[in-house]
Amino acid sequence: MTNPDPFLSPDDEARRIARDILATASYASLAVLRVGTLLPSVSRIALATDLEKRPISLVSTLSDHTKAMRANPSCALLIGSPGDKGDPLVHPRLTLHCIATLIPKDVPEHDGLRKHYLTLRPKARLYVDFADFGFVRFQVEDGMLNGGFGKAWRLSSDDLQASQII
Repeated sequence: MTNPDPFLSPDDEARRIARDILATASYASLAVLRVGTLLPSVSRIALATDLEKRPISLVSTLSDHTKAMRANPSCALLIGSPGDKGDPLVHPRLTLHCIATLIPKDVPEHDGLRKHYLTLRPKARLYVDFADFGFVRFQVEDGMLNGGFGKAWRLSSDDLQASQII
């Protein structure tokens, strides 16, 4: 009898792919639940990592996705680029299930986070200090890695820690 579970056991290859995807990502798709509904909504956001390699972004507090994260911090990030050629489904992509934490401007870590983010995303200097912009950190709970056809892994928080991406 065949196993209907299509997921491979996490291994060093999966951890390396996940680490590489996050390390090279400049954007992600952010999935949230719309405020007051059970309807999902997806936005594209800029993405970087903090000094501990945890995913972070700079978001407008006026955006619907920020309002949604305030109401319900559970969210997901889809990270990965389809590449220049071929079928987009053969290129690796990583889904991270997260808890979002908005970082207030008046906490001590904000200035260090701002400085670090601007080294990674210098164009953000144009709007980083706007009153309605702030940082969000994503605490990764687990993930799913699709490495292309026939290569899919469920990754625990331990797998993701072991790969040093969070």
